[in-house]
Amino acid sequence: MIEVTDSSQAIHKNTGSFRDPMGYIYEGNDRIYRFVQEAGREQYETIPPSVYQQAIEKNFLIPTKELEREEWPSQEANTAYILEHERVPYVSYPYEWCFYQLKDAALHHIDFQLYLLQNDVVLKDASAYNIQFIGAKPVFIDLLSLASYQQGEYWLGYRQFCTQFLNPLLLRSILGITHNSWFRGNLEGVPTSDIALMLPLRKKFNWKIFTHILLQNYFDKVAIKNEDNAMTKASSQKGFSKLAYEGLLRQMRKWVSRLEPKGNSKTYWGRYAHTNIYDSDEAIKKKQFIAEFTSTIKPELLIDLGCNTGDYSIISLEHGAESVVGFDFDQTSLELAYQRSKTLAKPFLPLFLDAANPSPAQGWLQSERCGFNKRAKADAMIALAFIHHLAVAKNIPLAQLVQWLLNIAPQGIIEFIPKEDITVIKMLALRKDIFADYNQDNFELILSQHTKIIKKEIITKSGRTLYWHQKNELAS
Repeated sequence: MIEVTDSSQAIHKNTGSFRDPMGYIYEGNDRIYRFVQEAGREQYETIPPSVYQQAIEKNFLIPTKELEREEWPSQEANTAYILEHERVPYVSYPYEWCFYQLKDAALHHIDFQLYLLQNDVVLKDASAYNIQFIGAKPVFIDLLSLASYQQGEYWLGYRQFCTQFLNPLLLRSILGITHNSWFRGNLEGVPTSDIALMLPLRKKFNWKIFTHILLQNYFDKVAIKNEDNAMTKASSQKGFSKLAYEGLLRQMRKWVSRLEPKGNSKTYWGRYAHTNIYDSDEAIKKKQFIAEFTSTIKPELLIDLGCNTGDYSIISLEHGAESVVGFDFDQTSLELAYQRSKTLAKPFLPLFLDAANPSPAQGWLQSERCGFNKRAKADAMIALAFIHHLAVAKNIPLAQLVQWLLNIAPQGIIEFIPKEDITVIKMLALRKDIFADYNQDNFELILSQHTKIIKKEIITKSGRTLYWHQKNELAS
């Protein structure tokens, strides 16, 4: 722990920041610092400040400022510079993005590369984790990935771009398989050797597939079999011209920009916002309840569990929430929500979540990528038409479920769906009702043990009820 010089609080090293010895991320006091080590001084100083500044102005790079020594939060040996980055509202990972978010992140990476190459600068790698989203806008966050371009060098991050961007997109575009579980299971993305095995024969005759997948896979295998000869051959190859470098980037950009999900049909939950069971008066009551809640507490960050296409996320933003992160399991819903966020230019970030199996803490020392429970801390939370999917469909005890929700934010709204509702009736139609604890009296008892119920309102004829609650220490 590094003590802050002018405060009793402390900053600490980000557990995922260890791979690049040129610099490390520290955080604390709601601020993000990048400590540039002496090992990274030359690389950082070689790039003109105007390149960094223009990259920020063009929205490629996260807003960053270089701190004067007297502003440093710590006077550490071996530190050449300390930079402060703008804090993103919520840190997300590629395995939580929908197809179009991953696609936009890939295009952002390529466009940033093209801008940098014009200024004789390149990116040393192509990690998808170097991109975060602020609302629907991707932004690059790893300033120390920028390095001076050396005449004749190849696209250094090419293989990584394929495994972390191209291959996951092709998985969905060609095979109709979503990348989320695969990327989460292998944090480095989708290996080229794996996707080469899965591709149907007819696709292997495609020139782009042959060049970037099959040929790359072949050369990788040759290099593994005869490592010494491969290294000698690589070192003797002629240089890659800057024009060819740019051409490869533009070719890749054109390909990625045209990729679309295979069989992207409307699912039931994707149509839910337009086919749900609420009549017009009931829908109005629900929207008014959400509007009153957000306009009263004005949360800086609100989490919307089961956000669907984002109706109530948008209402929350229109009535006082500064930013909203929505979570849903349905890919079509997420894709529609993301496109909606882009169209409306709202600070709304929809992400993939299997709430019964949320993203775990994983990677090196199981702390390189933080789990959902650690990151999902907000000022407010709404869980609308959500809990029955876990309590009934997944057999999760109601008391555990309520406690899990309350750990996300100190105040929020939970919608209770009774067994008399048509949705739960359908859920129980083909299975035995073993859910004695799933009833409104028990739910209200559990909720009141931990919170003060500020307001509740029945909003449908079937008895759906909204509960506005606050933790006892806030309500007292």
